[in-house]
Amino acid sequence: MLKEKFSLFIDKIVSIEGVAACALVSRDGIISGKYFDRELNEPWFGALSATILASAESMRSIIKSRPLMSVTIRAQDITILITGAGENFLIAAILTNKADPVKVHAEMLANAQKIGEAM
Repeated sequence: MLKEKFSLFIDKIVSIEGVAACALVSRDGIISGKYFDRELNEPWFGALSATILASAESMRSIIKSRPLMSVTIRAQDITILITGAGENFLIAAILTNKADPVKVHAEMLANAQKIGEAM
């Protein structure tokens, strides 16, 4: 039943226009659900996503900023968006270069809130 729930969350995230790949990752870096359109080292992707989000949250605390919404990594051809999804999970998504980052960000935050409430 939990696997089905993760699968539904992944389906909703992948349906966001501009999302090429994504994973639902525990805060300690274990991938619970995924859709990847490319070969990659999945354990490292999960672990590094969790590390990046935790580091950004620590930085936010140090500079005494308001709560973190997401972390964005931009390359020439893709964007990686990582956002917390409640106390136990995060979403890491790889966006296409044609994605509208503002629109994807808003939809990703809405999905993250639903995941946080459900889990």
